[in-house]
Amino acid sequence: MNLTFAVLLIILLGVATTFFATNFAGASAGDFDPTTISSGDTAWVLAAAALVMIMTPAVGFFYGGMVRAKNVVSVIKQSLVILALVGIQWVILGYSLVFGRDINGLIGGLDFFGLRNVGFAANPDYAATIPHLAYMIFQAMFAIITPALIIGSFVERIRFRTLVLFILLWATFVYDPIAHWVWGVGGWLRTLGALDFAGGTVVHISAGFSALAAAILVGKRSDVKDHKISANNVPLVLIGASLLWFGWFGFNAGSALSASPLAASAFVVTNTAAAAAALVWMVLSWAEHKKPSALATATGAVCGLVAITPASGFVGPIASIAIGIIAGVATYLALRYRSLYTKIDDTLDVWAAHGVGGLTGAVLTGVFAEKAINSAGNNGFLFGNPGQLPIQLTAVAATSIYAFIATWIILKVLSFISDLRVSEKEEKLGLDQSVHGESGYRF
Repeated sequence: MNLTFAVLLIILLGVATTFFATNFAGASAGDFDPTTISSGDTAWVLAAAALVMIMTPAVGFFYGGMVRAKNVVSVIKQSLVILALVGIQWVILGYSLVFGRDINGLIGGLDFFGLRNVGFAANPDYAATIPHLAYMIFQAMFAIITPALIIGSFVERIRFRTLVLFILLWATFVYDPIAHWVWGVGGWLRTLGALDFAGGTVVHISAGFSALAAAILVGKRSDVKDHKISANNVPLVLIGASLLWFGWFGFNAGSALSASPLAASAFVVTNTAAAAAALVWMVLSWAEHKKPSALATATGAVCGLVAITPASGFVGPIASIAIGIIAGVATYLALRYRSLYTKIDDTLDVWAAHGVGGLTGAVLTGVFAEKAINSAGNNGFLFGNPGQLPIQLTAVAATSIYAFIATWIILKVLSFISDLRVSEKEEKLGLDQSVHGESGYRF
């Protein structure tokens, strides 16, 4: 495609969009009663959305520091492209598929297509004190970061045009249905009583098990024999992890959807679980390698954040320490198992960190949840409700199996349209130069 043709094509797209804009005039305003909107709640949710937004480029920094120097730009760019791609997909279609009128418990309808009827008034089904638009953009950041997590499984070898198609298809056919099951009114897992405060199943299990399928199907890196990572920039990893920790307060405490005591509780347990898991990973790496690894400590913090996510609005501080410790051990051992006993090149161990971490947190939510903390939730096993545990296990099984199979199908179909990975020559040169024509470092 030359520049002239690209310009003409984009102009035509702009003209078409302008025409459709007239059909949606006023759709994002609408009649509303200003007295029903809480300025405090709105301010907090918008701030939380901004915190979650910074997590997507933070994933790029976190992953970018772990890969080899010849691929650092490609990884960070992929996260930013996903921010743009899913940002548009969500406005046009994704939000409606998740939160539109329920269809048989499986998917939302097209009531909110192009954000029609998503305006200044609150939607009492989801958030009664903030504009519907504020709720929409907060949820958009979850939809954006989830596929960005997956890229760690096939970094250094994925073909860029294939990645673009994969992200759009995955967001539509994997993330949107799962999010509706768990969070949409009428979704079958929500109706069943599954607890997921901020995305343990919707975000982390779906990303982790999709990453496992992608790593298997895309295949191993051709120029790395032991399939271990060789971090090019540990400080960049630590900056990425720190920004993720910072943004995660918006992820979890923002999910209270109000500036409330529940938001404060979620904030506290988020920090506590992350701290516990970071220390667990540091100690385990110290015991295994005789040195307390900075990379392991940062990764442990992220694993703790993953695990507390589904439980953050339902558990207390001491329970969050237990979740951080258990998840820290589970994720560390999962990473060792994958690297030592399988031939799967899940390059940055997305399955171990997000799949196993999210699974552990979702199951433990069924153990530690308390109605005393969140009356909209339920008690868990330790608080007199053993029936919550099988519900959590059902949600975990359904999400992981669907995400794995659907991702496999999407990539298999794409393999008939376009190569999944770059050529061996391009891979050897590095994606920064061979695909993007840019270098992360000038030596």
